[in-house]
Amino acid sequence: MSDTKRMSQNDRLRHDRLTFYKEDIDKIDKMLAEFLRLSGAKCALLIDKEGHLVTKRGELRTIDIDTISALVAGSFAATKEMARLLGEEEFTAMFHQGERDNIQLSLVGDRTLLTILFDDRTTVGMVRLYAGETAKKLADVYREAMNRDDVDPGLGEGYGTDAKKTLDKLFD
Repeated sequence: MSDTKRMSQNDRLRHDRLTFYKEDIDKIDKMLAEFLRLSGAKCALLIDKEGHLVTKRGELRTIDIDTISALVAGSFAATKEMARLLGEEEFTAMFHQGERDNIQLSLVGDRTLLTILFDDRTTVGMVRLYAGETAKKLADVYREAMNRDDVDPGLGEGYGTDAKKTLDKLFD
């Protein structure tokens, strides 16, 4: 049984809706900048599985970030279904090769997609090597953020149950 299936409702909500603070984004941005330096890729985007941009680094030129974010999330969702049909839980990486530009997608911590745009200035091997290392470091940042003491300020253990009861009373 996966960790997410054993979580309480409140813990599941915290897991699915992890909030990043400025310090988290600063750490993530440094990791993405270092990844770009080592790999030679053009751009790195961190996109949540719903298709929202978390942060970005590198040359973006005329890329429509909102559209690429939504398409990346949709592509990964479709690939997850293909994996399921093949008996896999999900594929954790995807690669698309174009005539000039390429894109590598890597699942990070079951919640975001590390999206890397690169061209012939680097190789798929370099991108994959450093993407794997970066994904592990990003997952550590996520674990730290999820386990911090102040994640749920002002909301007690029974908040979800209390809120549900209140809503039930409103609609009775």
